[in-house]
Amino acid sequence: MATATILGVATVSASAEMTTIRVPDQVEVENDEILLGQIASIEGSDTQLIQKLKQIIIGKAPSAGKTRQYEQRQLRKRLELHRIDLAAVNLEVPRRVRITRSYVEIDKHKIKKIVADFISQNIPQDNRMVRIKEIHVPERVILPKGRVAYKVVAPRTRQLMGNCALAVDFSVDGHSQKRIWATAQVEVWGPVVVTRKPLGRYKPITEDDIVLQTMDLANVPSNVLTDPEAVLGKRTKRAIGAQTPLRADVIELPPLVKRGDLVMIIVESKGLKATARGLVKKKGRLGERIPVVNVDSKKVLYARVIDSNTVKVDF
Repeated sequence: MATATILGVATVSASAEMTTIRVPDQVEVENDEILLGQIASIEGSDTQLIQKLKQIIIGKAPSAGKTRQYEQRQLRKRLELHRIDLAAVNLEVPRRVRITRSYVEIDKHKIKKIVADFISQNIPQDNRMVRIKEIHVPERVILPKGRVAYKVVAPRTRQLMGNCALAVDFSVDGHSQKRIWATAQVEVWGPVVVTRKPLGRYKPITEDDIVLQTMDLANVPSNVLTDPEAVLGKRTKRAIGAQTPLRADVIELPPLVKRGDLVMIIVESKGLKATARGLVKKKGRLGERIPVVNVDSKKVLYARVIDSNTVKVDF
């Protein structure tokens, strides 16, 4: 215990009983708010005062990786605002205190891997080969320390091929922190049904008319056909040139019945089945509902096309 001599009498120094607050000239913090207890060592015998001092908010912390400077007078002002008697504490504070926010750095290579993994996991791999040619991302992302998580968001209106813009959202301890944008050039190679030779309008498509070619799906229409089974048995809606990728909108099922055809009408319900001759009023494809006239009753019915000779009334 420090002592002093006054008029030859030894006395206890008043400062020895004071609470001492020591703040270095450079401090690193982790949280959004700067508490006095985070930047200072506080010593003394008054435990209640020490706890109060530790919880005093000095101000808002700078952004991750950034530095903010506080003057000695600012720290003294904060103590006064919290009704701390400055005469009752011993302040060891430099004229200026530099406070830096600790951070976590996500480098460029890590961000690229995040984007590449998302693309690979979200493109169907059946009979396709994915090649990511380029990924452009920021040099780095600076985040506060904590539990880092991320989520990649792709535009709903586009497939992951060609030139893609992707958002990457970073959060720390469940709180959103930063969104960055990445661009990627993606090739997706897969089979495409292509015409082997020119096909005329309403031409029934056979195996001799088509061939499978491997193409970059980013360079063909989105409704291009990749399965021959989806083409065979259908016909062209219009004339199509050779070496043309077939799209869903240029082919159709040929009609099984046409206006004026005689068909069998089947009417069936629980415990009842009846048939009648019918006259087709409109051409129809497999599964389509068309108007049919009952030859006997002259009544118009709407029936579903079953085959070229049969239609069925659904109940």
